[in-house]
Amino acid sequence: MNLTVKEPAKIEAQLSFPPLDESLYDLAPKDAAFFKKLTGIEDDVALKQHILDIQAKAYKVAPYGCIYIFAFARRKLSGLPGYQQVLRLGRERENPILLDIGCCLGNDIREAALDGFPAARVIGSDLHPELWNLGHELFKSSPETFPAHFVGGDAFDPEMLAVAPPASVQTTGAPSPDLNNLTSLNPLRGCVSAIHATAFFHLFKEDKQLHMARALAGLLSAEPGSIILGAHTGTQEKDVVNQVFKGVEVNMFAHSAESWSAMWDGEVFKKGTVKVEAELREMRLRAEDDQSYPLLFWSVTRL
Repeated sequence: MNLTVKEPAKIEAQLSFPPLDESLYDLAPKDAAFFKKLTGIEDDVALKQHILDIQAKAYKVAPYGCIYIFAFARRKLSGLPGYQQVLRLGRERENPILLDIGCCLGNDIREAALDGFPAARVIGSDLHPELWNLGHELFKSSPETFPAHFVGGDAFDPEMLAVAPPASVQTTGAPSPDLNNLTSLNPLRGCVSAIHATAFFHLFKEDKQLHMARALAGLLSAEPGSIILGAHTGTQEKDVVNQVFKGVEVNMFAHSAESWSAMWDGEVFKKGTVKVEAELREMRLRAEDDQSYPLLFWSVTRL
């Protein structure tokens, strides 16, 4: 698939962009099984080369740290609090919708689909459509074999995603939008069952994180059990985090579990209308690594 890339994306929260390091490739057995099942590549050497080739192309589009450390090659969604609720919504809710904001190569979407969420009711969204196309190349899929939808654009552009008040119970039951002809996320207002946002919020400063939280809250269905979930850089006390991890230096605003919970339950949603779970974990790429990285795992569920 031909990609035209004029220049790499600018990523304000990331200060260094090291050359790719093949030694960071280390697929866990569950991740290898995931890729072998979806790509049909059974040979470990061939699979590694395939993933390295796609990584190199993706890094030229947007040199995100998550691409550099092979985060796109790990099953992450199933480790989030609330993931089983996402799958339950996919099974039980009429016309369920799962939105993955900042979907990158679409690996998390494919994880949910593999676990049973209807692929035709899934939407990926990213600033860089080239990454979505590379996702098809990575997983050897096409729009016909993997019928998930994609909406490209800047989520801070109101033409793409405008802030709207959270849906009320009175608005539930509205006709489901036509997912085949979406050109922005605004028609999804009040209709989305589950929203996934991992390695997304930490790219923005505090005020923009609040703005994005409010924008996503407006998309979420008011039906009890509707959920927003994800993981990103966190800290014990909300502050700017400056850290070098595996050669990638970041300067990110990070919430604590407490400040993140207070933002959603009180600022974004009326206090008491959502249940927020948030836990700060020290994560390592490999169990034997000395260096860890603080990640906030979270979910916000409508009551």
